[in-house]
Amino acid sequence: MARRRQAVTIKHVAADAGVSLQTVSRVINNEPNVRPAMQARVQASIDKLGYVPSIAAQRMSGSRSYLILAINDRERTIADWQTRQGSDWVDQMLLGGMLKCAEYGYRMIFELVDTHNDHVERELGATIAALQPDGVILTPPHSENPLITGFLAKQKIPFARIGSITPGPGVAMTMDDEGSARRATEHLIALGHRRIGFIAGSDEYDLSNWRINGWREAMEAAGLSPDELCTRGDFSYQSGVTAANLLLDGKTPPTAIIASNDQMTLAALDTAIQRGLKVPDDLSLISFDNTPVVRFTVPQLTAVDQPIAATFSKAVELLIVNGDDMVHDQPVVTEGRLIERHSTKRPRGSAGH
Repeated sequence: MARRRQAVTIKHVAADAGVSLQTVSRVINNEPNVRPAMQARVQASIDKLGYVPSIAAQRMSGSRSYLILAINDRERTIADWQTRQGSDWVDQMLLGGMLKCAEYGYRMIFELVDTHNDHVERELGATIAALQPDGVILTPPHSENPLITGFLAKQKIPFARIGSITPGPGVAMTMDDEGSARRATEHLIALGHRRIGFIAGSDEYDLSNWRINGWREAMEAAGLSPDELCTRGDFSYQSGVTAANLLLDGKTPPTAIIASNDQMTLAALDTAIQRGLKVPDDLSLISFDNTPVVRFTVPQLTAVDQPIAATFSKAVELLIVNGDDMVHDQPVVTEGRLIERHSTKRPRGSAGH
């Protein structure tokens, strides 16, 4: 039976080069005050033995952990995973974060924390103590939770707050939710729609209100009344059914609806079909998120593509490169884009239809 090859460790490198473990660690971490001849000697042993630095070896210096911690909401994440409804928020955050970490020789650790837990500081404290990350990325609603942001600030851990513009510690980052909602509304207005409904998300998330603001700004700029055209769901499919029925039961129903995530848009699509309405002939639909499911509906859904991967990539880079020196007076904005598919067209009876 073939013998399993023994892993090369920092001890092997030190023995081969005839130096201390601390010297090897300093070379691995590119620390100053290492003589060029010594650095070349250690590097020659690394190349000869095929040694790949581990996080444990890199952490010997005590200055860095080479870990970035990303925290997501436990309750909503687990609910999405259990229902298997196609949300790829976590996939995209890992894609952007892990690839950027790899460029810098870091690892990204993904943890779930319950933002509603009365002991959230203790829960987060245990995670921080175990991992000792060099930086933390917070997602909504954690990014707006003062217990969490205050704890990280007190611990002097650099962190990024995605989906937040509130002044305070950490670097605020947004995906231009307000601008995306405005552009989606302007797209429908350009097609000739005058009554454009909006299904907002849970008010637990500040971004839900930013999207309302973008929709309202576009409506008012075009001289259109937004009155009785906005209702709120909680990002779930069932709440989207309720919201869509409320809008379509109005005295003058909308000819188009924008919904704040794909699940609520799917609900609006199904509700329209059950009512005998054709999409987009009778009702145009635009979604937020652009998860894979929107390309498999009939018709395929026009959607706001949120730059989740790009935002996480930027957050990781800021944490690694700037670390404790991260200072941004204004939120760091990554702009989304509208992907046009087949669920939007001119309303019946409009010019050019």
